[in-house]
Amino acid sequence: MLKELVEYIAKSLVDKPEEVFVQEVEGEQITVLELRVAKEDIGKVIGKQGRTSRAMRTILGAASNKIKKRFVLEILE
Repeated sequence: MLKELVEYIAKSLVDKPEEVFVQEVEGEQITVLELRVAKEDIGKVIGKQGRTSRAMRTILGAASNKIKKRFVLEILE
């Protein structure tokens, strides 16, 4: 569910939505969502001074609190 949320937000931000890929890596206590986008779209996902990525992490944190599981967003190049 949260994987699809991150994917939807990222696809809305970038110029090449077909290159957005989110992988879910389950750990014992934390689930990591790895977000990959096209090289030229990295700046759009991170935003000025990291504001966009921080906002995405805040939304993810609020949603993960609701389902009582910890999620972390990693933006990979």
